[in-house]
Amino acid sequence: MSLESDLVADRLRLKRGLAFWRVVAVLAFVLAVLGVGGLRLHHAAGAHLARLKVDGIITDDADRVAMIDSARKDASVKGLILSIDSPGGSVAGGENLHDAIARFAAGKPVVTVMGGTAASAGYMIAVPSARIFASNATLTGSIGVLLQSPDVSGLLDKVGLGVDELVSGPLKGQPSVVKPLSPEGRVMLQGVVMDLYDQFVGMVASGRHMDAARVRALADGRPYTGHQAIGLGLIDQIGTEQDARDWLAANRHLAGDLPVRPLEPQDKAPWWRRQMRASAGGLLLSALDVLVSSPAAKTFAAQGLVLDGPVALWQP
Repeated sequence: MSLESDLVADRLRLKRGLAFWRVVAVLAFVLAVLGVGGLRLHHAAGAHLARLKVDGIITDDADRVAMIDSARKDASVKGLILSIDSPGGSVAGGENLHDAIARFAAGKPVVTVMGGTAASAGYMIAVPSARIFASNATLTGSIGVLLQSPDVSGLLDKVGLGVDELVSGPLKGQPSVVKPLSPEGRVMLQGVVMDLYDQFVGMVASGRHMDAARVRALADGRPYTGHQAIGLGLIDQIGTEQDARDWLAANRHLAGDLPVRPLEPQDKAPWWRRQMRASAGGLLLSALDVLVSSPAAKTFAAQGLVLDGPVALWQP
């Protein structure tokens, strides 16, 4: 009986020993993964160019502005490549993004590479750049401001509906969706649009080092192809991102092999998730990120987007 008890005890001790070493092996693997992730994160902090991608409708995005300002203060960021494929957006959103890029450009070089479209507010944010690149077929320019307000008063009259509207002054209810725009309201809103237009013209004149009168002659709202824009002084060169990098190397003395890393919002995920992204566990997380950022997902999101107020937007 004692022999069997000893065998059972030995087996229990063996199982406990195996369990202990299994735990040690798992912990060693986790530490190794975290170590590799830490090395990758440390490597990512080296000198590099930042790439900011602006596509779709431009809205007022405080997080993106803060991200640009943070990169401006980061000594490891040596310059910015601004990649634009946007028809424009809200005037306020374009102005805030323009000003953030201008602050960056005051201390570090910025180059813009235009995609298929970089018009209205999409062009506004490009003008602080030291050099603007586009393709021959890029649609850009469309310098101007648009303010629209629907008027369904005629439809309401047909169905026999009326809306009482109490206002504190004759211009308070202008524009209104339930009544036509008054002559006084039209004059007032046209003044608002023209003031915003003057600000847009001033941004272009300053950023492109052009006379304001010359900009106004080009700023009748029309888009220009990249081929046209280069002859008008709205862009500098037909080229790609590689051409932009070559220009930075030749004119701003930045190494041609300097890494380019996307400028993205600060990762607020838990530390373990950030480490997983830097290791093999990032494969699953990357797959989820690709799904969320797919064109289909962006299309569904854009369908619910409403721009309120004056816009600098090219409408084909």
